[in-house]
Amino acid sequence: MRPEKTMLLEEVKQRIQDSPYAIITDYTGLKVSEISELRKRLRAVGARYTVVKNSMLRLAAEQLGWPEFGGLLAGQTAIIAGSRDVCSAAKAVKNFAAEFKRPVIRGGVLDGRLLAAPDVAALADLPSREVLLARLLSVISAPATQLARIIQTPGAQLARVIKAKSDKGDS
Repeated sequence: MRPEKTMLLEEVKQRIQDSPYAIITDYTGLKVSEISELRKRLRAVGARYTVVKNSMLRLAAEQLGWPEFGGLLAGQTAIIAGSRDVCSAAKAVKNFAAEFKRPVIRGGVLDGRLLAAPDVAALADLPSREVLLARLLSVISAPATQLARIIQTPGAQLARVIKAKSDKGDS
């Protein structure tokens, strides 16, 4: 392999190796200004949009032990990869595609598993990581809150009875 191709392959491998996910899109028909806008939106959620050659992505994935992409790699291909939340990246590209009718999400890879396009759309519909953590915290803290309320109830009832007796005794 020529040195330029080796360098390009290493760059693609590094990009997808540093990310727990990759979303594969078809960017056919996107204008340069639209790609720039998509990159800006993805950068805000910690992801990068990179145009790749199908052969380089296939070879990089093979060398990294990723699953076979099958029919996902055809035509003009770009990948979205990042180090943060996959749901935020999927949501950003899904919203962009709804607004501009492109890019088309072909599928992706998450933690070494191949995802179909509907799976990526389902990830986009999930709440953000912060919302999920807040829900988890409320579920975890609910029993403690109920326990505190139960422990406090008899003392509060006794205090109300004593107050009522003292108010009745004054009259």
